[in-house]
Amino acid sequence: MAQEPPAQDLMHYEAMAQEALRGVVRAALRRANAPGGLPGAHHFYLTFKTGAAGVEGPEELLSRYPDEMTIVLQHQFWDLEVGDETFGVTLKFGGRPQSLVVPYAALTRFYDPSVQFLLQFDAEQSPVSPGEAAPRSLAPATPADSSDTEAPNVVSLDHFRKK
Repeated sequence: MAQEPPAQDLMHYEAMAQEALRGVVRAALRRANAPGGLPGAHHFYLTFKTGAAGVEGPEELLSRYPDEMTIVLQHQFWDLEVGDETFGVTLKFGGRPQSLVVPYAALTRFYDPSVQFLLQFDAEQSPVSPGEAAPRSLAPATPADSSDTEAPNVVSLDHFRKK
């Protein structure tokens, strides 16, 4: 008896799950934007595709990070604006304040090292030239103290995918 091929996902559950997880980032940024700022020791590492549609910032800054960029929202950030599709923030780069606008769809990673909470998002694959350096960031993608025995809580959708 022939086995039936797997059903096609016409509901696009994977895309809906990714959007829901980006909603967690949006909610966290809204809480950070509330009076009093970030509570306790919470702070965020946000990694995004610099070439994604809707990313805005100084050309000389974005050109230094042609693939991905990681920003840190901790002690010194200003003008945080949290919208439904994008967020904007002013950070200092080289001692100068610079404003960025980032669509949530451009995010590839959200990490709060204070509680070891990590979300990773699917990103469109961009071709990498042979010999091109790995993605650079403004901050380390992992905590400075790697002696932690506790691994981050990674929310991965792989568990729900058919194998």
